Amino acid sequence: MSPEKALGRVRDELAPALGEGVLVTDPDVVGAHSRDQALWCPDDGALALVRARTVEDVQATMRFASRHGLPVVPQGARTGLSGGANAVPGCLLLSLERMTRVLDIDVDERTVTVEPGIINQDLKDALAPHGLSYPPDPGSVAISSIGGNVATNAGGLCCVKYGVTRDYVRRLRVVLADGTLTTVGTTTTKGVAGLDLRGLFVGSEGTLGIVVEVTLRLVPTLPEPLTAVATFADVRDAAAAVADLMSSGAQPSLVESMDGTTLRMINAYRDVGLDEDAGAMLLVQSDGSGDPATARAEVEAFSGFAAAHDAIDVVFSEDPADSAALVAARRLAQTAYEHHAQSHGGGQLLDDVCLPRHRLPEFYDRLDEIGAETGLTLAVVAHAGDGNTHPSIFFDAADPEDVARAEDAFDRIMEVGLELGGTITGEHGVGHLKRAWLARELDDGNRGIHRAVKAALDPQGILNPGKMHAAL
Repeated sequence: MSPEKALGRVRDELAPALGEGVLVTDPDVVGAHSRDQALWCPDDGALALVRARTVEDVQATMRFASRHGLPVVPQGARTGLSGGANAVPGCLLLSLERMTRVLDIDVDERTVTVEPGIINQDLKDALAPHGLSYPPDPGSVAISSIGGNVATNAGGLCCVKYGVTRDYVRRLRVVLADGTLTTVGTTTTKGVAGLDLRGLFVGSEGTLGIVVEVTLRLVPTLPEPLTAVATFADVRDAAAAVADLMSSGAQPSLVESMDGTTLRMINAYRDVGLDEDAGAMLLVQSDGSGDPATARAEVEAFSGFAAAHDAIDVVFSEDPADSAALVAARRLAQTAYEHHAQSHGGGQLLDDVCLPRHRLPEFYDRLDEIGAETGLTLAVVAHAGDGNTHPSIFFDAADPEDVARAEDAFDRIMEVGLELGGTITGEHGVGHLKRAWLARELDDGNRGIHRAVKAALDPQGILNPGKMHAAL
C-alpha cells in the first residue's frame, strides 16, 4: 500500500473511531514526535500520530493497524536513549503521554494503579500525602513516564537496595496487536496462576503489546538517609571500594560513582563545588531501613572500605538538605554532558553497560585504552552499587572521521562489557541502537525463544518493528 493510500485510509477509517483531536497528520507535528533521544537511529516515514486519551483509542488504533498490516510504534515521553520510540517507514506513532491519571491508591494494600503516561516524579508526589513511596528513580525521574519505565524495566539511583521497575509491577492491562485487551498479573501479593506473563511484558519495549494500565506495589515513605562522600585519585580505587563494600553484605540505599571528567563537566555547567582534582567521587547513602544506628554503621563501614582503597577524603552528613543537594548534583551529569557536547562538536552518546561489580576496575582500564586509541573524550557516571555504568563518548558530529571513531568506541565498549561477563544494557533498553548486540549477547536457544514469543503475540510483526527483535 502506498503511503498516500495508507494515509487516506487512516483519515477515512481510523479518525472516526478515535476521540476528538486524537489523530494528528500534520507533517511537522508528526516529525517532531518521530524520535527519542538516541543518536544514529533512523526516524523517518511516520504516516500519522495518535495521541491516545483512552484505552478505546489504543484498541481502535491496533484493530485498524492489524486489519491493514500497518506498523505501530508505541511512545511514552520519548526520553529513551536507544531509539525504541523512533518512527519506521509507514508507521502510526501511538503516543500514551496524555494518559496520565492516577486511577486508584489503595493505602491498605499499598498499591497504586495508574495510566502509562504519568511521569515518575508526579506519581511520587501523588503518593507522598498517603505516606507511601514508589522507589524506582531513574535519572530521568522528572521527565520519564511510568509506561516507558515499564517498557525498559528502568532502574535508577536507589535500585541498589530497592530494586528496579519489574520488582514493583503487580498487574498490567495490555492491548495486544489485534486490539484485544488483556490483564496479566494480579493485585495480590502472591499469585502463581499460569505463566508469568506480567514479567514477559516488562522490558519488552512495546514489541509485544501496548501497556495501558499499571498496578504497582508501594512501600512506606522512605526514611531520610545518612550520606557519605568519598573522593579518590583514581577511579579504579573507587570501583574496588564499591566491590568490597557490596560483597561485605552491606545494604546501602544508594551507591553512585562519577569519574573526574564528569566532576569537571558538572562544575563547568553549574559550579556546585565538586572536587575537580579528584579522579572519582563516590556518593553513598544508607537509610538503615529506618534505624539511624544501622545507617550510621553502614556509612562508617563504607569509610573503612574507602580508606582501604586510598580515598583522599571521606565526609558525612545527616542533614537532608545536604543529601538532596548531593543527589541533585549527581542528577546533573547528563545535562552537563549535553552542555559540554554542544560546545565541543555536538556529539555525545550515553552508553549503558552493566557488569559484575568486581570487574569494574578492569572495565575502567579498558575504557582508558579505548579513549587513548580513539583520541576521544570519555566520561563515566555509574550506579556503581549495581555495576551499571553509563560511559559517554564525546565527538565532533560534523567530522565523519570523528563520528567513525565514536562508532568504533561504542562497539568496543559493548564488546568489553560482554567479555567481562556483563550485559549490553542495564536499564536503557535495546531499541534500534543495540539490536545487533542483543543477538550477540543471547545464545541460540534464547534467540529462538524470543522469535517464538514475538511470532505468537505479533504474527504480522507490526508492533515496534525494526527494534529489539530485528536482528534475532
